[in-house]
Amino acid sequence: MMLTPSIDKLLEQVDSKYSLVILSSKRAHELDLGAQPMIEEDKFVSVKNVGRGLEEIANGDVVIDPNPELKRELLKRQEEERKANKRREHQELEARIQMDRKM
Repeated sequence: MMLTPSIDKLLEQVDSKYSLVILSSKRAHELDLGAQPMIEEDKFVSVKNVGRGLEEIANGDVVIDPNPELKRELLKRQEEERKANKRREHQELEARIQMDRKM
């Protein structure tokens, strides 16, 4: 049985098996959460997100972030903004409910 993409091709893109496992796992989780695939749907060989992530890595579309601290900070800010927006929406909803009760 031939596995696609081959480990040799994958290790041309990533320097170690450990890094490959971490990168493919993270990409599979992103795809599970609805991230946009970097390869057209009909071009994937695999139907599962782990395989699709590996295919994206083999193509060179997914790489290890050279500055992970910057990415963590960006993700932290995005999460804080998301929570602030959710709180604001909740407060607006509460205000509308209060106004409806007064009428």
